[in-house]
Amino acid sequence: MTSAMRPNADLSELDDGDLMRRIVWQQGDALAELYDRYHRLVFDVAYHIVSDLALAEEITQEAFFRAWTHAGDYDPARAQVNTWLVSIARHRAIDVVRRRRVRPEHYGVPWGALQDEDQPRVEDAEQSAEAHFAQSDVREALAGLPAEQRIVLALAYFQGMTQQEIAMVLDEPLGTVTTRIRLGMQKLRRLLVDAG
Repeated sequence: MTSAMRPNADLSELDDGDLMRRIVWQQGDALAELYDRYHRLVFDVAYHIVSDLALAEEITQEAFFRAWTHAGDYDPARAQVNTWLVSIARHRAIDVVRRRRVRPEHYGVPWGALQDEDQPRVEDAEQSAEAHFAQSDVREALAGLPAEQRIVLALAYFQGMTQQEIAMVLDEPLGTVTTRIRLGMQKLRRLLVDAG
């Protein structure tokens, strides 16, 4: 009997293929060893795509759960075990990002949704009226932008995302995001100047 088949073999000495065979046999300690070896790698890949710690952790758990439930699908001729795990996590993370892209309201900022506590505190009525009209002008100017420019500006300025994060979330090239932000800011400036 080989060391890969002995139930009490030291799992840290087994190669990944032997661990996968044990996982096919539903040996939980083999999955635990695989997790110890690769959870950091899988997590890093997921986090790089979704930029959210909790979501990356959830995707990591899903990847190892899939390894447990679909171990028989693993084909060593097609990929190494770590590559297979990373592929599972990557596909799941991309699915999450695509879902967010289809529903950009997840990231949206309702332009008229300023709460009273968000309003500037102004002592006199004239300044208060000026502030109100300025906010109204900004909201109106934002509403006049094309949707793709409004979305990137909201993500950048209201959600605090970098251009690279926006490109990843929207699944757009970085150059496209940069151009949309630049054009959106230029158009916003023109609209505000025209509004006085």
